Amino acid sequence: MWTCGRYTLTASVNELEERFHAKASFPGSEYAKSYNVAPSQMVAAVISARGQYRLGFLKWGLIPSWAKDPKIGHKMINARSETVFQKPGFREAVKRRRCLIPADSFFEWNRKDGTRAPMRITLKNGGIFAMAGLWEKWTDQEGNPVFTCTILTTKANRMMAKIHDRMPVILRKEDEEKWLDSTVTEPGRLLPLLAQYDSDAMEMYAVSERVNSPKNNFPELLLPKN
Repeated sequence: MWTCGRYTLTASVNELEERFHAKASFPGSEYAKSYNVAPSQMVAAVISARGQYRLGFLKWGLIPSWAKDPKIGHKMINARSETVFQKPGFREAVKRRRCLIPADSFFEWNRKDGTRAPMRITLKNGGIFAMAGLWEKWTDQEGNPVFTCTILTTKANRMMAKIHDRMPVILRKEDEEKWLDSTVTEPGRLLPLLAQYDSDAMEMYAVSERVNSPKNNFPELLLPKN
């Protein structure tokens, strides 16, 4: 079962530019904080282009360049890090088109006794982190480019294993530069970056079931459930 189907990004453009040493490629008016980012939405991402880091938008749900039907993106919101170098939909992107997906928390559901209780997972320091992503350029029938992305997942760490067997790949800050370096293509140099994040640096708590619907997007979603 996939994981990381919902996350939050409540930082400002200026905070993102400073955190990732990136220049936004869009007007600030086009960016909005999100308390419930969902698949198929346009999401903020950092890529390396011409020796500089750029902050731009990608559609969440990767469409390989060779795809005939863009609907394949609905099934490709996540990529398993263990097989990403073998899967046809990801193996070219992981070599040359890697990106960072900024977030400040993500949601996962604790499935127990037939119920699904949403949990919010953050870093203990409350800071912005980068999930490992891949991006692609697909061209529609009218010749228009569509830029999409996916988020990598890995085996759950000790904390996450209490509710799920997978978790998004959260890169260590010191590994972000290498992940964005397109001259690094060897699996032996990239796979070690995709390890579980330290559970001792993370925490989680229950939140309202209102987060279940992507139509809900407001700060109260982040409050602990009473």
